[in-house]
Amino acid sequence: MDILQIENVSKSFANHKALDDVSLTIPQGSIYGFLGPNGAGKTTLLRIINRITAPDSGRVLFDGHPITADDIYSIGYMPEERGLYKKMKVGEQAIFFARLKGLTHSEATKRLKEWFDKFQISDWWNRSVDELSKGMAQKVQFITTILHSPKLLIFDEPFSGFDPINANLLKSEILELRDKGATIIFSTHNMSSVEEICDHITLINKSRNILSGNVKEIRHRHGANTFELDYRGDEATLLGAIGNRCEIMESNPSLTGYSSIKIHIADDAQLRSVISAANESVNLRSFRELIPSMNDIFIRAVNGTL
Repeated sequence: MDILQIENVSKSFANHKALDDVSLTIPQGSIYGFLGPNGAGKTTLLRIINRITAPDSGRVLFDGHPITADDIYSIGYMPEERGLYKKMKVGEQAIFFARLKGLTHSEATKRLKEWFDKFQISDWWNRSVDELSKGMAQKVQFITTILHSPKLLIFDEPFSGFDPINANLLKSEILELRDKGATIIFSTHNMSSVEEICDHITLINKSRNILSGNVKEIRHRHGANTFELDYRGDEATLLGAIGNRCEIMESNPSLTGYSSIKIHIADDAQLRSVISAANESVNLRSFRELIPSMNDIFIRAVNGTL
C-alpha cells in the first residue's frame, strides 16, 4: 500500500520552475530518499507535502485521499533550516512544539524526558537554545519531529551538522522508527546514507523526476555487466582465453600476488563461458560483479550519461 502519491505536481516562483510535472509514489513502511543537486526542487516538494505551500497544478494524496490540514497531525517534518527560537529554554520550546502536534502538556513532558535521556541531553532541559551546538540543536529538533508518533516522517538533510557517531545514532533511530511502522522520507546529499538505509529513491534534477525505484534494483540495473577477476597466472594466457568473449576494460598485473582484471560482458549468455575459460587458463581466485554506488549513479544521471 502507498501512503503518499504525488500526481503531476508543478510549482513555479516568479520566473523559476521549481517542479515540473513530478509524479511518484511512496510505499507505506519504507524509507524513501529524495536526491538531487542544489536547486533541483526537493525542498519545494517537501513543503508541498507539508502544505506549507500549494502546487500550481497536480495533487498530493495521503492514505488514499487528497491531503488535508488535519493530516498534518500524522506528519512530522524537520526542515533543513532549523526552526528553534534562540532565547527560549530548550525544554520549554520542545513542549511548545509538542503541543502544536496535539499532545497534552503532561504527555509531552513525559515523552520528552524519555527522549532527552535516550539522547543524553537531559542536562540541557533548562538551558537556553542559543547555547546549543548545531548538533545538539539537531537532536532537539529530531525529537520534537517524531514525538507525536506520526505515520509519515520527513527529514530535510537530517545528518547535516552531525559527527559520525551521532549520525549513526540518528540512522539507528530512523531504522527503528521504520521497523515500528513509520514511513520516512528524507532529502540528502549523503549517498552513503542512501545505500545504508533507503529502500527506494527519487532523483530530481532540473525540477523533474528523472529516476525512481528500489535502491538495490537501480544499482543492479545500471551495473552495465562489469566484472572483476582476481587471479594468479600468466596475463597473456588469460587474455587469450577470454578476449573474444568480453571487453577488457582494465588490467592490473602483479608479480608478487594476485593480479586483477576488469571486464565488460555485453551478452549475459557469455558469462558462464568467460568464467570457465578464465578458470581453465589461470588460477582464478574470485569473479565478482561491480555494482555502481549511488554516488556514481547520481553523477551519471545528473550529467545525462546514465
